[in-house]
Amino acid sequence: PWHAPFGRPVFRCASKRQSSTGGFDGRDSRERDRMASAAGRVVTDRRQRSELSVPASSGRFFAKAAASDADAVVLDLEDGVAPDRKEAARAAAIAAINGLDWGRRILSVRVNGIGTPWFHRDIVDVAEACPRLDRIVLPKAEEAFDIRFLAALLDGIERARGPGRRIGIAALVETPKGVGKVEEIAAAHPRVETVIFGLGDYMAEMRTPDDTVGLPNPDYAMPGDPPGLLDQWHYTLARIANACRAAGVLPIDAVYADYRDMAGLRASARRSRALGYAGKWAIHPDQLPVINEVFAPGEARIAWAHKVLALLARAEAEGAGAAGEGGVMVDTVHAWMAREILQQAGEDAQS
Repeated sequence: PWHAPFGRPVFRCASKRQSSTGGFDGRDSRERDRMASAAGRVVTDRRQRSELSVPASSGRFFAKAAASDADAVVLDLEDGVAPDRKEAARAAAIAAINGLDWGRRILSVRVNGIGTPWFHRDIVDVAEACPRLDRIVLPKAEEAFDIRFLAALLDGIERARGPGRRIGIAALVETPKGVGKVEEIAAAHPRVETVIFGLGDYMAEMRTPDDTVGLPNPDYAMPGDPPGLLDQWHYTLARIANACRAAGVLPIDAVYADYRDMAGLRASARRSRALGYAGKWAIHPDQLPVINEVFAPGEARIAWAHKVLALLARAEAEGAGAAGEGGVMVDTVHAWMAREILQQAGEDAQS
């Protein structure tokens, strides 16, 4: 399989505002991105459903990744590369970033961790040489200082480099310490665009008796529990999602390592989507269609969004800020949700 997944986030500053009649006037994504940019955030209107990771030492996969269905691609310099191939992998990643057409995909590099012999050179060489680069994925982020240290390096590199994209940061949270400080990590710096759950390393540090990354452990159950209901990672998933949404960055779920098990992948993606995650890592191109489908609004959700906006438009015309439908109240919160759904579907949210 391709190696441990990462990608680049889509930051949207979600906001809602009531009009003088009590209705919802709904700022579109351009307005929210303008507000976020003014606050110093790195912003993008590109989708971030699927994150395909490619080891930078496996150059034969680069062109396939650039032509894949992935919303985001990460070239991995860390776990996917043996120590004696780090320098060659970095050079290969730079050549691929500058030499291939990546389209509108979010393009990232997962660097080696702070304190390793390769960290500084990874950052300096890639950021200086690659104006197309969207983001740096920082492994084993454990506190706000890690983020601010990387951000300070990027500040200096960008000033010296001149024109190019402003580089965002994805914080990879994959240790107990990182989970314990995920709120401060998510809010550490305006360059942070997303927090990614790194389940593989987290399992190792928690000393859990698991064999496959992403699968629930059947030992985490009591007699009489419905099968498949409980998941020992629920606390961590929920905490990361809440920290991200509170900070205005996107939560991205961990890998599902059995790339042949599409039913399990779908269940895992739907679970994280229900918790508020925006996307999920992929370690193989075959996983992309399932992930993209789960994290895109389906026809039923799109129809619901149109119905909600039509109901509220009629209510606002009558001087009301809410409407009843089938015994359920629909108000401005539902309007905001409906507009987000239509933006995710690529429709005009003002319609």
